[in-house]
Amino acid sequence: MGKNSKIPEADPVAEGVVIRIRALAPSLSPAERRVASLVLEDPEGASARTITELARAAGTSETTVIRFCKVLGLPGYPELRLRLAAESARESARDGDRGRVVGSDIGPDDSMAQIVEKVAFADARAVEETARQLDVEVVETVSEVLAAARRTELFGVGASAFVALDFQQKLHRIGRLAFAWVDTHAALASAALLGPGDVAVGISHTGMTGDTIEVLAQARDRGATTVALTNFPRSPIAEVADYVLTTAARETTFRSGATASRIAQLTVVDCLFVAVARRHYDKTMGALEVTFDAISGRRVAASRGRR
Repeated sequence: MGKNSKIPEADPVAEGVVIRIRALAPSLSPAERRVASLVLEDPEGASARTITELARAAGTSETTVIRFCKVLGLPGYPELRLRLAAESARESARDGDRGRVVGSDIGPDDSMAQIVEKVAFADARAVEETARQLDVEVVETVSEVLAAARRTELFGVGASAFVALDFQQKLHRIGRLAFAWVDTHAALASAALLGPGDVAVGISHTGMTGDTIEVLAQARDRGATTVALTNFPRSPIAEVADYVLTTAARETTFRSGATASRIAQLTVVDCLFVAVARRHYDKTMGALEVTFDAISGRRVAASRGRR
């Protein structure tokens, strides 16, 4: 990670320890990852286990379990058990058995109604958990940087490209100079022309998309302020970001998590957009009115008396 990177501080109490575990899992050691997998598979069951039982089930040592707790920002295993028990109780009180069923993976025998319900549940949960763990101070700072930027460049590949394009469209509507690049060659060329006063935003759910990391590194080398939007705060993209914003979407069967991750990213983008817009309120309202008038004539009038 860059020496000036602003990564959200660990606060498992505020954001939820299960969310924190899911976000940090890829960066853990193999032994710690086995502990994480057991906890994520059954948080309530894990809270009922002693440290010896959990370590044995994960095929590791009690020392590893304690180290795992420290990574989460907890002083020790008793605190982890308490957090897991409390979160499990809250989840059960809110969603009950239905939450466990709807929140489960999509199976080959699920009905269409079950598929709709599970996808909707995963999307809604991604938005809720993203909002819960989002570092408001970092969002505020990034919005300040974007509001003052001479030029904003947005980079994303695959599903993240749609998020970059959405952000560009929003910023353009309020008169901000922004460009979204989905072609790596064009993105690298554009990043090479950035400098102090410019902002580059890299969007990657995994934080491991090589093209996006390379483009963000190029922008940073040129003196631009860099921002990463990812699900995993310790992923490689954080190494080239001055500021890191995180989502909290989980993968499920058929990679429907790719849908949830995009919705989670759009939630953060919407927060940034509104924060930027409110900083130049009068100018924003004027720009929105002008752009609305410019495209309103392209709408087809509703036909009357249609048979």
